[in-house]
Amino acid sequence: MTSTKPYLMRAIFEWTEDNGFTAQVLVDAEADGVEVPKAHVVDGQIVLNISSSAVQVHTMDNECISFSARFSGVEQNIFLPIDSILAIFARENSQGIYFEDMGDDGADPEPTAPPRVPSEPTKLKTKTKPKRDTSHLKVIK
Repeated sequence: MTSTKPYLMRAIFEWTEDNGFTAQVLVDAEADGVEVPKAHVVDGQIVLNISSSAVQVHTMDNECISFSARFSGVEQNIFLPIDSILAIFARENSQGIYFEDMGDDGADPEPTAPPRVPSEPTKLKTKTKPKRDTSHLKVIK
């Protein structure tokens, strides 16, 4: 079965473009096949602006994201295998998708079992005063 990751990435990219946000990706720069300027890598990761106003020849398919961009005034070709992308988000508000570890084959992780729901609802303790046996109201004539 095909991974959902590239489809979700394209959806978030389109959402950022439609709302005038700046699409960025967080990349594992040490993953196999990644081509990024090594001088800009910090702790094995790099954040790249992939908005249409920042890059040229933008390709985003089920296998990779590739484009050319300028770094320190020098145009460079960037190649990012889908497996190397850790997140895609809007720079302005950080909303997007942060991917958890995918399986070794690039497939989506196995879903975990939903939390167990008790068969009977749990009664909550309330802080109410106990009911009085007689009325506390007095008749005044």
